[in-house]
Amino acid sequence: MVVINLDGSGQPADQIYQTLRSVILAGSMATGTRLAPVRQLARDLQVAPGTVAKAYKLLEQDGLVVSRAGAGTRVAAGVTAPPAAVLTAARILASVAADNGLSLDDAITALRGSWPG
Repeated sequence: MVVINLDGSGQPADQIYQTLRSVILAGSMATGTRLAPVRQLARDLQVAPGTVAKAYKLLEQDGLVVSRAGAGTRVAAGVTAPPAAVLTAARILASVAADNGLSLDDAITALRGSWPG
């Protein structure tokens, strides 16, 4: 189950989109996995159904999900996760950054500053 926390730092649709995008690209949701129905996720997050629908539409435009009437929204075939070593390193970075009080943005800045080339 994916946990989505709306923290007020941006538009709810963007936060939903970014969270689901990250989970899908990290390989935590396999091809064909069904996302929560729009109305159910909207109720769970206490947002308008259109907000969730917008996030799902963005995911669809990215080719990460496919939506079909009656079949729901599912993770698209062909979405590939980064290599296991990269995911492990990312989890370690996230843990160390959080333990040291860094925000996600600060951790990303540190990673960008360390990027070769």
